[in-house]
Order: sequence, then C-alpha cells, then structure tokens
Amino acid sequence: MNDKVTILDCGDSAISLRFGEEISPEVHARVMRAQKQIEELRLPGLKETVASYCALLLSFDPLVTDGSALRRSLAPLLEKGFEGGAEEEEGRLVRIPVCYGGAFGEDLGFVARHAGMTEEEVIALHSGTIYPVYMIGFTAGFPYLGGLDPRLETPRLETPRTLVPAGSVGIAGMQTGVYSVASPGGWQLIGRTPLKVYDPRRSEPFLLKAGDRLKFDPITPEEFALLEKGGTL
Repeated sequence: MNDKVTILDCGDSAISLRFGEEISPEVHARVMRAQKQIEELRLPGLKETVASYCALLLSFDPLVTDGSALRRSLAPLLEKGFEGGAEEEEGRLVRIPVCYGGAFGEDLGFVARHAGMTEEEVIALHSGTIYPVYMIGFTAGFPYLGGLDPRLETPRLETPRTLVPAGSVGIAGMQTGVYSVASPGGWQLIGRTPLKVYDPRRSEPFLLKAGDRLKFDPITPEEFALLEKGGTL
C-alpha cells in the first residue's frame, strides 16, 4: 500500500487528500483515521470533511482560510501519515431489514442462476456479510459498500430501469447497495427494505455515513408491511 498522501486543489474552497487509487479496507481505514484526526484539530474556516473510497475532501470558507493555510496546519499529521493515536474503534453497526425476492427483488432469480446457486443460498450469502460503508453519493444517502462475496458478482442490466423504488437493494458487478430515493438505475434488484435510508424530515436525514458497517437481515412480506407502517418486530 502506498503511504504517500497527494493534496489537490478543488477550486477556491476545497482541497482533496488522496491516499492512492486502491479500493481496500486498509486504504479506507486511513481515510477515516485522517478524517477523525483533522476534525479534532477544529481548524478555523474548515466547514466539512467528506470521506470517499481513497480520498478525503476538505471544504473550507475562503473568507476565513485557504488551501495553503490548511496545508501548513496539516503538515504535522501529513508527516506522520495520519498514523498513531488511540486504538481504532469499529464503525457503528447498522442493521437493515430486507424482504428478498418476489415483487421486492425481481432480479433475485437471475442473480441466483448467474451464481449457480439457489435463491435461498444467495439470500444467505448476501445477508451473512457485514459490509463496510465506504462512501455516500450518487443520490442523497446512497451507500457504497465493500465486502460483497465474489460469488455474487453480477453484471448490471443491459438497459437500466427508468424508476427503481426507494429502499431497493441491488447488486452491480462487485458492489451491493441500497437505493436511498426512487431513481433510474441499472442494478440487479434482489430485495427491498421498508426503512428510509434518506429522509429529509429527520434531524439526521442520512441513515448511514462513511465508516459505518451494514448488516442486512431477511424479513417476510408480512414483516415488511408491518415495518412500513411504523410497527416493530
């Protein structure tokens, strides 16, 4: 793994710290460690930090600070490579109930045939993994997850759907994720959750954030209907 951090200017109000091009748990751990250490500095003018697969965006108020000043403030952390400090904590575990197959996941059969498995085996494999949340993007609250079992790798649809329901759980290549809002999409749909991954009416609109861990829990259609109405299991 390359320990070098590259700093890029992103206009007049942001810089990006790049930790290479590799998508891996080790690289993302460095991104999350850098985010924590930088936020603890409470640098004047720093407005927001946004973590992604291999980079950390630092958004700042150009009337208060600039890229050169941020570079100088970050020099001691850059020198250490954002290593050290207390033992790292595991990310928050978020459990998401999913009704697999049928009207909730119409592509489950295709995914099973492509993998040479039964639908039940696909469900067990997909729900038996804890996925790291690498980043949020594409649409508001959409989680990009790592950790999909290679046996479930499935190509995207040749023709994307014009509308995918919010809460749909899908697979595309070596990625799995949850559609946070209704939108067009080309992922293979294997299930759906009644939870709102994104809800602008909540005090915290996003259910997930980079650094979290996600676990899918299979539920029945009856349990889906109950949870959708605000009930509990």
